[in-house]
Order: sequence, then structure tokens, then C-alpha cells
Amino acid sequence: MDLNDFKSGTYRQQFQYKSFTPSLINQTWIWSNPKINTLLEEANHSVGSLNAFSKQVPDVNYFIRMHIIKEATTSSRIEGTKTNIEEALLKANEIEPEKRNDWQEVQNYISAMNYAVKRLQKVPVSTRLLKETHKILLSKGRGARKSPGEYRKSQNWIGGSSISDAVFIPPLHEEIGPLMSDLEKFLHNDAIEVPNLIRIAIGHYQFETIHPFLDGNGRIGRLLITLYLVSKGLLVKPTLYLSDYFEKHRSVYYDRLMLARTQNDLSNWILYFLVAVTETCKKGITTFEKIQKLRDDVEGKRIVRLGKKLPKARELVMNLYRNPRVTSADVCTILKVTPKTANELIQDMVNLNILAEVTGSRRNRVFTFVEYVNLFSK
Repeated sequence: MDLNDFKSGTYRQQFQYKSFTPSLINQTWIWSNPKINTLLEEANHSVGSLNAFSKQVPDVNYFIRMHIIKEATTSSRIEGTKTNIEEALLKANEIEPEKRNDWQEVQNYISAMNYAVKRLQKVPVSTRLLKETHKILLSKGRGARKSPGEYRKSQNWIGGSSISDAVFIPPLHEEIGPLMSDLEKFLHNDAIEVPNLIRIAIGHYQFETIHPFLDGNGRIGRLLITLYLVSKGLLVKPTLYLSDYFEKHRSVYYDRLMLARTQNDLSNWILYFLVAVTETCKKGITTFEKIQKLRDDVEGKRIVRLGKKLPKARELVMNLYRNPRVTSADVCTILKVTPKTANELIQDMVNLNILAEVTGSRRNRVFTFVEYVNLFSK
């Protein structure tokens, strides 16, 4: 299929509205636009650089959790939640009642992403994996009544206050099975010649157009990109998440998807996607460089002043990379030390400007590794 000849699908008259049935995508794709070639080369190079850089970062797994938390907050924000990274790090009992639904959605997404990445070791990117992940995504909170883990059995829509003024109405639920099967085959079809980044760009477009679930389609569709890149070996670690770029350029993100559906313009969606990949990889490398610089300062200059306390201090710092928000009780559990020792070590960390008390309380105090959190929240 030449992108110039792409026909996005057909509108089908239903009782009081027209639904859109996308064309099947499991075929070889070609293009004549040289800009795609240039951006594809640049995006491939950027992914390779990010992948190589993540391999060089010592203990890289310690930092993956914060990447996932950032993705969860950003991807959820695209869907309307307002939880930020700092709030996502809070425990349930620390969240204000009016913010708990948003907080729960972010926690669900963190759990879903962790599950999906781990599950990739045994299950390929597939409708099965997406359903399992979706079940966790909607397991608690507002989405719990929206058929977690199951394709929708009723009509949904995008934009508008009701189906009568919707911006876009995806296919009938009876069509979801065959369409998702075609998408899955396309992602794994070794008999066709389609570069991986082009393949997942088209795959993401198709998933969002099918909109197979009652809720959570945007979050699952964006996670699909990372899962695919990891499954194909382009990334050894799940370090590339495009939601931050999509959120910053949200209107263009939605416009390019809609142009593909309404104007058969898949090329401009692919161009946007490739730029998103390149820019996100560059930002990811910059973040890793800043992490390494911070590590060199904290581990090489600051905590070495603690003498005999150094082994426990180093162990605590490593745990702060995973969870940069702790209490005295947390430190007791992590390091298996007494409350007195925990409090003394926390005070040492405060004196070294590693931890800062963020609640202003005398009791039940909470401390955050602010410098580290800021690398992800800015």
C-alpha cells in the first residue's frame, strides 16, 4: 500500500449516527515522501542512542520506576486527570479526598505498565496482553464499571457531550475482534517489509481508531508503543514514553490522527510520530545524563563524608532512586535499623541537602529527594 493511495475506511450509517470502520492494515507499506525517509533515519538513530545510553547507566533498573511514574501521570493527564509526579509518589492516606480518584487512576496505570513490561518476557505484544493490562488499568476507581479487560459491547465516541455531537465515532463493537486481529497480525507479520517505527506508528493510529475498550484507550494505545519497541529489541529497557511529547503538542496529536481518518492523510501522522520519537529520545538521554551527574555528586562527594555510616547511606540512596519519598518508618524497614538510627541517617541526608522535609510536620514527617524528582517533573 502506497501512503498516497491510503483509504482510511468507510462511514456506516447506524440508527442515529455514522460509525467509522477503518481499513485493514496488515500489508506492506511504501511511500514517496522523502521527508519520511529523513525523519525515519533520525528517529532510528535516536532510539539506538537512547538504548545504548541506558545500557551504560549503572543500576539502570533503579531509575525505570520514575520513568514509569512520569509516563503514568502524563498519559493520564492527557485524559483529564490532574495528578502530578509529586502527588503520584504519595500514599493513599496522604491524598486529599477530592484528588483520590485521579491519584487512583495514575496508580492503576503504574501497576498496569509494570505488569505489561514484566509479562512481555512470556507473552508477545498481543490482544491477550492488552486485555490483561487493561484489566489492571481499570481495576479500581472510576473505570471499575467499564468492563476492565474486555472489549466494549456497546458504542463509544470521542469528543462531544454525547454521540449526537461526537467528533469521532469508532466502529461497532461487533467489528472489534476482526480489526484487532488484523492489527496484531500486522505488528508481527515477518512476511511484509515495514520498518518497526513506521509499523508502530500505523499500529498506534489503528488502535486509537478502533477504540476497542469503553475507557482507557488512549493510555493503552500509548503504552502499546513502548511495549512494541521493547518486544522488538529496539529498547532493552522501557525508557521511551511518548506521552510527554503528545501532551505538550496535544492539539497536533489529535489533529493528525483525525486527518488520517477524514482526509486519508496517514503521512502527516507518521511524520509527527517520528519527530515525537526523536525529540523524546533526546530528552531521555538528557535526563539520564543529569541523573548520572547527580549520582556522581551525591555518591562521590556528599555521602562519603559519613564515614562508618557510608554503607547504610549508600543503600538508602539507591532506594531513593526507586522511591524518592520516605518516612522514618520506611527507612527502618528498608535498612533494617532502629528508629533512632533511621532518624539520625535521615538528618544526615538533610544536612547533605539530599533529603528535604516536605510536610512541615513535627510528627509523621515525610522527606523527599527533591533534586532527583525535579529531573522528571520539569
